[in-house]
Amino acid sequence: MKEKNNNKMKIKISFFGGVEEVTGSNYLLETEGDISSGEKSFKILVDCGLFQGSRVSEEKNSQPFPYKPSSIDAVLVTHAHLDHIGRIPKLVKEGFRGKIYSTYPTKDFAKLMLIDSIGVLSKEAKKDGKTHPIYLEEDVEMAMTLWTAKNYGESFDIGGVSVLFKDAGHILGSAMLEITSSKNSEGLPKKKFVFTGDLGNSPEPLIRPTETIKDISFLVTESTYGDRLHEDHSQADIKLERAIETTVKEKGVLMIPAFSLERTQRILYQINDLVENGKIPKVKIFLDSPLSIKATKVYKNYSNLYNADAKNSILKGDDLFDFPGLTLTMETEESKRIAEVAPPKIIIAGSGMCNGGRIMHHLKHYLPGKNNTLLFVSYLAVGSLGRRLYDGERQVNIMGEEVSVNAKIEKIGGYSSHADLNGLLEFSAKSADTLEKVFVTHGELKSSSFLVQRLRDYLGVEAVAPKFGETQEIEI
Repeated sequence: MKEKNNNKMKIKISFFGGVEEVTGSNYLLETEGDISSGEKSFKILVDCGLFQGSRVSEEKNSQPFPYKPSSIDAVLVTHAHLDHIGRIPKLVKEGFRGKIYSTYPTKDFAKLMLIDSIGVLSKEAKKDGKTHPIYLEEDVEMAMTLWTAKNYGESFDIGGVSVLFKDAGHILGSAMLEITSSKNSEGLPKKKFVFTGDLGNSPEPLIRPTETIKDISFLVTESTYGDRLHEDHSQADIKLERAIETTVKEKGVLMIPAFSLERTQRILYQINDLVENGKIPKVKIFLDSPLSIKATKVYKNYSNLYNADAKNSILKGDDLFDFPGLTLTMETEESKRIAEVAPPKIIIAGSGMCNGGRIMHHLKHYLPGKNNTLLFVSYLAVGSLGRRLYDGERQVNIMGEEVSVNAKIEKIGGYSSHADLNGLLEFSAKSADTLEKVFVTHGELKSSSFLVQRLRDYLGVEAVAPKFGETQEIEI
């Protein structure tokens, strides 16, 4: 809605996912046109992700969108994790034909992630007695024909707003969205409307740190770890080193469930350092995830986006994701043969929350063994098998079989790719003098509520945690 007197633009924002929980990110922005000038209104989605974790969450994926997909003009994608992109093919299947925008790595990762997800979604559909999953490969292919990639800092216009991707430092290609009015504002400073997407746990050893954005007027921020602090990276590295040493000493199996995108590469990068500097004994290590292997190849294509230390290592001839003892198992038969290899051994496999993937077979084999260790390095959503194991369940059902849990269960928090409470507050604090309102999203209720209160108390800004389906209006 444009007001003739001040050239300001009003935008409605509706919260249709990623609120009161961590997954399913989906926000609708609506700009209203000016009838007198013939300017049309625009509908823009920010992310369109899968709900993940509990059975109830996953059932939401098959429900109709709360808006008409064919009415959406564009989708802005913050990064390629499935809780941010996983329903885009469904959107296409149901009529969306607008444009999709992301950074270049995100576009490449998205195709891999979406095609890979069809297998898991097909199994879920079969369990629910449905003929087909929520989308098919042809829907992914159609989505990719609508997808346009942009560089960080490359401005583009959609329906009266200008958009910039800024490096979020979360995973390779992850972006914050900086949105301003593209109208003439008569020389006045433009108000910034920013979506953090997922903010990184900077500084990271591989990717660049989160970019600084100042003078934000309206902010939609994540709050995954909005009520807690991470251990620092050095402590995390020591924990990983000790877990490996213990596994070798006890002739056990170390299972590391890891998200295929970012977390796996982070773990490989660290083990590479431990192996090449002789900090751990020789041990067989299996990367048992076809998606991780493919994603790692994409990582190698974008080394220009690494931080300075990682670039220097490459210049010295180091392959950051390969080292003695590492075996990549692409094929199913190769994966099955891991069971024939005598311990000690390390198995890195998806999924990070133990909701599917090859890690399930390894859990079934090795959770009963008291010399084995299950080491979590990823976020664990409420209701997921991983969360239940971490919370202490001693008997679980895996692929229809009851499995006793005698293995040690450990977690490393310092490898999180999300900012913690201090990181989130520090990001917002840079705009404390200009912030008119903060919308706290992408967090469990406890986490988002805690961050809301801290933003109010520490920065003195208006902060709210929206509910599903809620609509707010801002003016930029």
